[in-house]
Amino acid sequence: MTDLLQIAGKTYQSRLLVGTGKYRDFSQNRAAADASGAEIVTVAIRRVNIGQDASQPCLLDYLPPSQFTYLPNTAGCYSADEAVRTLRLARELLDGHKLVKLEVLGDSNTLFPNVRETLKAAEVLVADGFDVMVYTSDDPIVAKDLEGIGCCAIMPLASLIGSGMGILNPWNLRLIIEQSSVPVLVDAGVGTASDAAIAMELGCDGVLMNTAIAAARDPIRMARAMKLSVEAGRDAFLAGRMPKKLYSADPSSPVTGLIGAA
Repeated sequence: MTDLLQIAGKTYQSRLLVGTGKYRDFSQNRAAADASGAEIVTVAIRRVNIGQDASQPCLLDYLPPSQFTYLPNTAGCYSADEAVRTLRLARELLDGHKLVKLEVLGDSNTLFPNVRETLKAAEVLVADGFDVMVYTSDDPIVAKDLEGIGCCAIMPLASLIGSGMGILNPWNLRLIIEQSSVPVLVDAGVGTASDAAIAMELGCDGVLMNTAIAAARDPIRMARAMKLSVEAGRDAFLAGRMPKKLYSADPSSPVTGLIGAA
């Protein structure tokens, strides 16, 4: 394959990134990850055991870092200081791991990002040597500022975290994609396979999701559906869709040389 996703100097075949929360257990999580084909898995450091508690099952035993690229995230953090501390802890737990996902939330009801605190945390983390993939609003100005700080990927929401509402503002998403020189991945709000396909058809470099798979009636089947939809959406984007028309006077089949034509 030549159409590879590149993030922080590393290449990946899969453009689908998956989470590790809300599953029945780590075994189901592993089965879903395998079905999705994902190579990057994101982990909420404050909620998932990756070695903090030696007495409990550890995610590393089910999704070993030798097989998956870990993306520690700051889910549950509401300030820049909190987020920075969390990711520094993740770096220690994962032996100097640099690739992280920054998210700083604004309130506990909507989980909408606090962009001021996000910008503040991004500056500290980039200066500290982290490769920062950043969850943000769909504001193109904020996205440009985050890229200017040095974030290695911009991850605007499609809709609110866990809502499953799909892409509510494709126009802002297109603006972010067109202005960005780093990968743009939709993060949050994807509910089903068609949402993922639309994100990829718009030109996103990838999609990150958790609840859409973990909360499905059949997470393993949904993981496979998401894999296929991301691949199909990417192919459709690269192929270039036909222009939309209200109607067309040009028939799709030839009108000359028809059998029985006079």
